[in-house]
Amino acid sequence: MGRVTERRKVVRIRDGVVSTRPDTLVTEEPMEIRLNGKPLAITMRTPGDDFALAVGFLVSEGVLAATSDLRNVVYCAGATYGGTSRSSGAESGRGSNTYNVVDVQTAPGVAIPDITLERNVYTTSSCGLCGKASLDAVRTTTRHPIADSPPLRLTPELLAGLPDRLRASQRVFDRTGGLHAAALFDEDGELLDVREDVGRHNAVDKLVGRALQNGDLPLSRTVLMVSGRASFELAQKAVMAGIPVLAAVSAPSSLAVDLAAETGLTLVGFLRGSSMNVYAGEDRIALRTAVAQG
Repeated sequence: MGRVTERRKVVRIRDGVVSTRPDTLVTEEPMEIRLNGKPLAITMRTPGDDFALAVGFLVSEGVLAATSDLRNVVYCAGATYGGTSRSSGAESGRGSNTYNVVDVQTAPGVAIPDITLERNVYTTSSCGLCGKASLDAVRTTTRHPIADSPPLRLTPELLAGLPDRLRASQRVFDRTGGLHAAALFDEDGELLDVREDVGRHNAVDKLVGRALQNGDLPLSRTVLMVSGRASFELAQKAVMAGIPVLAAVSAPSSLAVDLAAETGLTLVGFLRGSSMNVYAGEDRIALRTAVAQG
């Protein structure tokens, strides 16, 4: 299996003093996701939780929505870089396994959408699709509509405490400074799960995939907290998993706000200390005073 971190020599310059030392870096390797044996997508990720990552990716693609949809997940043999394996640091002969190809096998009878490497209209913003078609497709494709989720009310004080709790649980970030993180909290602010990855979307997929494997979808009474910005892609993943609240320490994109408004997702950005902006779904936030119209 691939390591989460690797060591590299670095030249340090501090106040004009030059020295060399080893530095700890986050590992980044490509992972190919196959669906029932057919190549589907390649993502750059931090090795670890690979099965959950692949499963979570397929939740956001509308392929999987429940544990019963999943038959098996396996590594595929014969995937090599050629030469030295980054995963093990050892020579990898042709046909050896570098654990960078994962095949997700669906249960009999699961309908497979027409998804290809070009991807279709309800997939991520990285495919270059945007606007009304993407918004409508996500809203009509999810099998866990947020509008049908149980009532949820959160205080601003509870939300304000989430970034510090997320940061405190980022063990690999402390060693590398190079990882995004995503965490699930319950309605009382208790940490349910946290995942780190070089890609913010991968961290969310690992959370969602683990939840599906555990039979926990939809995540209708949870808050998804992310360490960076709130893109359309992350809002989409929250909606597809039935997560009613997405909070981010940085800004949302305009399309993420539009998707939140279309689907009923509560979207919180710039969550820093006691300050935050609520871009959509403010009915889930227990506000003490009326909202002034600006």
